This record gives sequence, structure tokens and C-alpha cells, in this order.
Amino acid sequence: MTEPTLPGPTTTVTATWQADQRFEVRGTTGAPIIIDADKKAGTGPVDTLLGALAACSAVDVLEYLEKRRTPAEQFEIVVTAERRAKTARRVVSAQLEYRINGAGIEAPHAERAIELAIEKYCSVGSSLASDIALTSMLVLNGQAHAPTVRHIEDALL
Repeated sequence: MTEPTLPGPTTTVTATWQADQRFEVRGTTGAPIIIDADKKAGTGPVDTLLGALAACSAVDVLEYLEKRRTPAEQFEIVVTAERRAKTARRVVSAQLEYRINGAGIEAPHAERAIELAIEKYCSVGSSLASDIALTSMLVLNGQAHAPTVRHIEDALL
């Protein structure tokens, strides 16, 4: 017999309308961010989602590299997403380019860190629709590696 799934932690955010299409959003820490659908006074909602995906997976990659005693010296993720042309203009695909610099980091280990971050540990990625095509590409110490298609649907099971 299968054990019942127990509920996990609860997260609450509050979005307070400021003006026009601008909201102040506060999470459990109370630190505010501005989300502005007009992109005048803050980041837009979809950009915020993509930034959350980048930051979430980055934390996991950085922790993996740190545990291997090969910490990153510089780290940046550029996310390029394609959106549907019609309403709702949801994200249909995204490429995450992981730009990592650091002495002693080997490409197979960085690739494994990216794989685990996207496919297993990043809760933002796991919360996305499983039909969103995610591709990652590693640029390690200035050298680009081949893109890899990632599958987040496995993480949803």
C-alpha cells in the first residue's frame, strides 16, 4: 500500500497594488520587490518568473560546486525564453546559459550540477508546466559547451 503524500511547507506572498500595473510583492521575509507589467518601475511578471528560475537553479549549482571544493569565482545565468504569440502568452521554451568561471571546475561536474538543479532540486523549475522545453548551455571559463535539453517532468513525480 502506498503511503499518503503529506503536505509540504506553505509559502505566502502578498501583492499590493501600487498604481497602474505595478505591485509591491512581499514574501515570508517581508523584503519587497516591485513587479510592474508595464516594466516602467520594476521587472515584469514573466521576467520575474524567469529570474526566479535562474536564481533557484543557480543556488543549487553553486552549492554543488562548493561541495566539490571548486567554488565559482563568477556566475551568471542568461535566460532567453520564447512565449506563445496568442493570449495567454505563456512561456513555451527557455534556454538557460550558465556562465561560470572558477579555477578547478571541470565541465562534467558543472554539467552535472546544472542537470541536478534543473531536473531535481529547483522548486521553481519543478513548478513549471512539464511541456515547457528547457535547454541549458554551459559556458565554463569562457568556453561554450553544447546545449542540453532538460526534462523537468520527471521531477514532478
